[in-house]
Amino acid sequence: MKLVIFDLDGTLLNTLEDLAAAANEALRENRFPLRSIEEIQQFVGNGVSKLLERALPDGQKTSENLIRMKQDFFAYYDAHLWEHTVVYPGILELLETLQQQSIQLAVASNKYQQATDRLVTHFFPSIRFSAVFGQRPNVPVKPHPQIVQSILRVAAVSAEDALYVGDSAVDMQTAQNAGVKACGVTWGFRSREELADYHPELLADTPQRILTLFH
Repeated sequence: MKLVIFDLDGTLLNTLEDLAAAANEALRENRFPLRSIEEIQQFVGNGVSKLLERALPDGQKTSENLIRMKQDFFAYYDAHLWEHTVVYPGILELLETLQQQSIQLAVASNKYQQATDRLVTHFFPSIRFSAVFGQRPNVPVKPHPQIVQSILRVAAVSAEDALYVGDSAVDMQTAQNAGVKACGVTWGFRSREELADYHPELLADTPQRILTLFH
């Protein structure tokens, strides 16, 4: 493999507390019931719009409510981006080892581009990513393969030589749709069972386990 593409939330970074805080701030500002962190954990993975749509009560999932919710979410999240966010144990060592082996690294996230850039720059200053792509206007979100296809072009790597690493069904579907190998990680926001349903190349319980694919 010449390229490893990583999901961000639930794969490289545990962002759950900050996402939940921002979603609940938006709910509070608009006088809707708050959600538990366990509920938010099931709502994330398809971008901010889907997160907030899922967080809204039944009967309140209108475009008007979503517009107001997104404004409040972004205002809060941009100001508290890494208040509780942490790098998962072993991730930095994994990235540094792959980088030392001259394997290209990239990020493909459904988080909006500005936040994706800021988080990657803040937490991984020593890592040279070939591409860092988040959710951008007029680009379909994962599991559509376009984000992975764009990274393959930038890295000048064929699909056969790429590995996609993520923690959710959305990620496994993205890898399948893009024709790249998949690795599911079990330390993120979704269950081992959800990942296993997609028969990824590897189910990794630790970042170090991923390195076995490169021996």
